[in-house]
Formats: sequence, structure tokens, C-alpha cells
Amino acid sequence: MPTSPGDTAIAGTEGAPPAARIASGAKRPSRPHPVRHRRQFGDMLLHAPQTMRALVRTNELWLSVLAAFIGCGAGLLVWGMTETTQLVHEALFGLTSSQRLSAMVELNPFATVLVPAFGGLALGLVGLAITRFWPRPVVDPIEANALHGGRMSMGGSLLVVLQTVMSNGVGASVGLEAGYTQIGSAVASRIGRSFRVRRNDLRLLVGCGAAAAIGGAFNAPLTGAFYAFELVIGTYTLATLAPVAIASMVAVAVVHALSNDPFELQLLVPSRIDGVDYVPILALGMLCALIGIAIMRGVTLTEQLFRRSRVPGWLRPAIGGLAVGSLALVSPMVLSSGHGALAPLIGTPYPLAHIGLLMVLKAVASAISLGSGFRGGLFFASLFLGAMVGKFFAGAFAAISAAHALPPVVCALVGMSAMAVAIVGGPLTMGLLALESTGSLPLTIAVLAACVLSTLTVRRAFGYSFATWRFHLRGEAIRSAVDIGWMRSLTVGRMMRREVRTVRAATPLAAFRRDFPLGATQRVVAIDEKDGYAGIVWLAEAHAEEAGERTVADVVHHPDAMLLPQMTVKEAIALFERAEADALAVVDGPQNRRVIGLLTEHFALRRYSEELDRQRRDLSGE
Repeated sequence: MPTSPGDTAIAGTEGAPPAARIASGAKRPSRPHPVRHRRQFGDMLLHAPQTMRALVRTNELWLSVLAAFIGCGAGLLVWGMTETTQLVHEALFGLTSSQRLSAMVELNPFATVLVPAFGGLALGLVGLAITRFWPRPVVDPIEANALHGGRMSMGGSLLVVLQTVMSNGVGASVGLEAGYTQIGSAVASRIGRSFRVRRNDLRLLVGCGAAAAIGGAFNAPLTGAFYAFELVIGTYTLATLAPVAIASMVAVAVVHALSNDPFELQLLVPSRIDGVDYVPILALGMLCALIGIAIMRGVTLTEQLFRRSRVPGWLRPAIGGLAVGSLALVSPMVLSSGHGALAPLIGTPYPLAHIGLLMVLKAVASAISLGSGFRGGLFFASLFLGAMVGKFFAGAFAAISAAHALPPVVCALVGMSAMAVAIVGGPLTMGLLALESTGSLPLTIAVLAACVLSTLTVRRAFGYSFATWRFHLRGEAIRSAVDIGWMRSLTVGRMMRREVRTVRAATPLAAFRRDFPLGATQRVVAIDEKDGYAGIVWLAEAHAEEAGERTVADVVHHPDAMLLPQMTVKEAIALFERAEADALAVVDGPQNRRVIGLLTEHFALRRYSEELDRQRRDLSGE
């Protein structure tokens, strides 16, 4: 193709020096300006947090990526807490790195008694300092998701971790799982708030942190995921599956990479369970439920006894540690959570009397530990205690009916899961724990059957798990982690109408009719001479009555029924029903009774229904 003279001149200067290209009129190739380039890169870094926040808020894929980072952090924290506690055991009880405290056959008797006692004293002094410098109560994951939209305190959670590690480290009969879930969920909550995620997404991330903690602790990703669904999030949807499962799997991978001693139960489990064996298995599930209720009641009774004894709070853990150490002189299995002794207990043929004694000692030690003020949970302690109950049940059943005796390993695993369901909750969680620990599907079916019956028994006879029972004792009406915080935030003060027409109660009825003709309004609030609430006047009724010498005070309704601004919508609706009123005045307090607003039953019910519908859509993933 022919070129123009100008094109030839420019083309001919391609290999020429820069001066020749400039002289020929050729344009210098454009290059990025270094200052401008650095400025653009700096703007990208400056706006990176906003960009990431937008991605996480609008894309479920990025929420799953965030859950993976949460799982990584939770796995590191679980490993760190476990290793720290083991180092404390080695230092205080003279163990080696391959030994576990509860698996020891014999310990130094002086260390067995004195370490829990002096450790309890140190814990009490630490708790005394915490109450002075951190007076705020610490919110756990279930309470955070039920009442606070997933908001947790990082500082308070670190204090819980410190107290849990100290309690387990000195041998108290408590587990580390409460500390695991507390710090894992707190980290997730902090990350979620830094990304300014929505309320439901923050609750989901808190569940991811708890799932990662439990999954990493038990080397069981499915167990961790369903622990979050059943206990921390309160529901399961397809929209929440990916982030929770990813967080749990990442945590398990991290703990695997760092630890050479993951939780495993290498047991010989029968490949088949006969249908007739389900009758004693279900009976074992009901027995574990009843024992679990007794343990929860026992913890409360121990707390009450310590409180009535008037022993200072900082001294109670020392007394409790002395009692636990004295019990450990009989068997060191009562110390700590029982992590190291679980597999040997299930696989070793102990005498029936010895198992019964261990079962009583472990239950008493756990009740004393928590009741005296040690910090921790009953997750693993309930697994260990349930395994003992199962073995005792197998021995007793074999003595009664040798022809239909159940294998002790089956009863131990069924009792382990059924007891944990009774105390902790989560039947699917414990069923999956049995599956991931043993790999036996027939055993898992039997475990699930016992867990379902244990759950039904506890719900009918008691109504609470250990966590929700503690909330009940504090006065919190929490039965699960399902979000009811919106109900507490939807108060009368937020719903009421502030423009209220008032009239003096002493006003003559004729004057009232003149000042408020029909159609002017529907209702008027009457006030007394001290500007206090005196009742509600219905305009149509006031115009229908004979005036005579009557005053407004003669036609008022509901003079003693009034709402307070801090009442929740549920409390307001209940008061409407009791007073049989269509509208009630809102006063500033029961003493002054100064009218500050008005709320109708119709509006309260409408707002309540709207919020319920929104919660339904959130739970179903719509």
C-alpha cells in the first residue's frame, strides 16, 4: 500500500536517535508519568478498604473468602491455647510432652492437691482484678447472636481465654471449648465489624468463628459446622453453608499442619447393630438426659452453696480447687477435661465398680469446678462423663441380660454423644462427631437415635441446655441463638407518636365538647392537676354522653394502664391484651406519669408483623 511522504519520513526515523526523531516531527511514545503513577497507586491503597467492604457486602463469594481467613485465625488460636495449656500441665504437674494430665495413672500427691488449690487462689485474684478494671459482663457467642446482632468484645473475650487457660491448666474439671469458641467468635465479630457487614452477615461470621474453633479442636469439620448451625446461628440455610463449612475446614487444616496429635478415636466398632439393640440404646439416651439435667442442677446448687457460705468470691476457686485436688487423689482422670483419658477409658475393660466411682467423681468435680468460680465449659467433660455412663450401662446390662449384651464400645460412644446433647445441645453436631471420630455409619445411626431421645427428654423435663440455663439464671429469656435482639430494639419509645392532644381531667364535659368537636381527633389524653396521666377520652363516647355537671374525669378509660418508653413491642402487645385497649398513653415513668406519646395496638402489631416477616426471610435465605 503506498504511503504518503509524511508517513515515509516518520517511518524512516524509527531506528534513528531521539534527536533525529524529534527533528523529523515524530511523536515521542507516551510513558506513564512517575508522580502520577505513584499517586494513582496511593489512591488505590487508600480506597482498598472501602473496595473490600463493598465486595464483602455485595458478593457471597467474598464473604466466603473472609470466612476462610477467620478459619485460619481460629485454627491458630485453638492450637495456641492447646499448646499453652499443655505446657502449663508439664510445668505444674511434672509431665512430659507426650503425656496428658487426665490420662496419668499416678501423680505426685502434693502437686495433685496443691496445684488446683493455689491455682484457684491465683484465678480468684485475677478475677478480682478483672471485676475492678473490666466491670462489664462478657457476651458469649450465643448471647451475642441472640441479643446483640453478633457484636462481641475482643478485650472481654481475651480475659475469658486467660481465665479458661488458667482453670484448665491448674487441673480444674472444665474444658477449653468455651475459650475456643469465645475467641474464635470474637475475632470473627471484630473482622466483620471492620468490614461493616450487615447484621445478619455479622451473625453468620460469628458462627463461622465458632465452627472453626470446634472443628479445629475435634479434627471434625462437619461437627464444627453443625455446632455453628444448631447452637450459634440457630438455623441452617443453603446461603450459610458455604462460609461456615469453609471456615471449619480451613481451621482443621491449620491445626493439622501445626499439631501432631489431632483428636482421634481409633476404636474397633461393630460393623452392624441389630434392631433389637436399639431398645437399650434409647434407654441409655434417656438415662444420659436425666444425668445431664442433674449435673446442670448440681452446678447451680454448688454456686448457691458457695454464695450462702459468705466466702469471698476471690477465695472460692481456691476452696473448689482443693476439693477437686482431693478427688484427684483417687484418680487423676477427674482433672482437666478428660481429653487424654477418653480413648483409653473406652477401650480398656475397667471393673464396673471402678467405672461407677469414676463417674461420680467426675460429675462432682465438674460441678465443684464451675460452681466455685473456675472458668470453662462442659463440652468435653460431658463427652468424657457420657462415655463413663455408657460403659457402666453396658456392664450393668450385661449382668442383667448376658444373652443380649451390648458391646461396651457402642454404649460408650452412644453415652458420650447423648450426654453431650443433654448438656450442650445439638443432636446433629454430636451425631456427626461420632461419625467423624469412628467412621462407622451404623453406629452413627444409633447415636442419632439416642441423641434425639435425649434432646426430647431434656426439653420436656428441663427445657434448657447448659448455656441457656445460665442465661435463665441471669434473667435472660434466651432459648437459642435465634436473633431476638430486634425485638428488644423495637421499643415503645421508637414506635410511639409524640404529638398528643391533652386535656385537664377537671374540665367540664360541655367545655370539652366545644374544644374538641366530632371529627377533630379520635382520642384525647386526660391529665391531672400535676400534669400526670389520668386516662384516655374517646371523642365519640364523650359526645354521646349526657353533659350535665360531669367532667372529663368521668368518661376516661384505662387510668392505670400505661406504657413506658423502654418496653419492648412484645411487652406492649401483652399490655394491650391485658387492658383490652386499642390505644395507650406512653409516660416517662411510673412516678411522674408525664405523658410523652401515644401508641395504638394496630400500629404495634403491624410493626411486629413486619419485623417477623423480615426475620423469616432472613432465616430462609430469601
